[in-house]
Amino acid sequence: MSISRKALWTRIPSADRIRPMSKRAAMRVLAGGAHPDDIEILCSGTLFRYKKLGAQISLCVLTDGSAGHRLIAPGPLAAIRKKEAEAAAGFLGAKLFWLGLKDEMLFDDRPTRLKLIEVIRRFGPELIFCHAENDYHQDHRAAFRLCFAASFIASLKNIRTNSKALEKIPRLYQMDTLSGIGSNPEEYVDISDNLKQKLKMLSMHSSQLKWLKEHDHVDILEMVTTQARFRGLQCGQKYAECFSLVRGWGRVPALRLLP
Repeated sequence: MSISRKALWTRIPSADRIRPMSKRAAMRVLAGGAHPDDIEILCSGTLFRYKKLGAQISLCVLTDGSAGHRLIAPGPLAAIRKKEAEAAAGFLGAKLFWLGLKDEMLFDDRPTRLKLIEVIRRFGPELIFCHAENDYHQDHRAAFRLCFAASFIASLKNIRTNSKALEKIPRLYQMDTLSGIGSNPEEYVDISDNLKQKLKMLSMHSSQLKWLKEHDHVDILEMVTTQARFRGLQCGQKYAECFSLVRGWGRVPALRLLP
């Protein structure tokens, strides 16, 4: 069961608008994360639900994660983190787009916008998950700005990349913030049946489990479980993830898209 404060709408086939999510045509869902493991932390439970409903899923990791260790040098660490991201995407059954930009140096600039626009056009998502615009990390905030811009520009034919422009603007949802600080969720997705898969997928980023304990003094698996439990309490479920629709002209649906 999922809890929603507001009904949502999308430009899906008219016959599908009256059907429950489980009986609609398969959706195409893109999750964008600033770093390897961000998607797993913030929305992978929901992605497993989409997968069960037959959705096609892609993950886009913007940076190479090369700053996240005390002992491993940036080059070797980036290679390790890419392999971890590939394994995690494989476990979900999703395609991985790896942009490989410099960790801690993500900016909303023209070259990066064009790279993300091409990813969006190539995959053609109906819905994109992105970071919260007020999350704790500067790369997360830059990732939000990039997703906001690229999702709109991807529909403009006069901005050219290798793939053709989209016919419609994808709907954009902000994920939760890390630990929920500053987040004001609008919609919840019950991930009680998917928490174990979420944690297993996150555990595939093994280079980060030790690093996060050393640098941030947290057990990330425990932290993610606690946050999911707290969000579950808010919506009457055991475990949940939460999201907020990015509102703006051309972006506001009137039927729920989340599973």
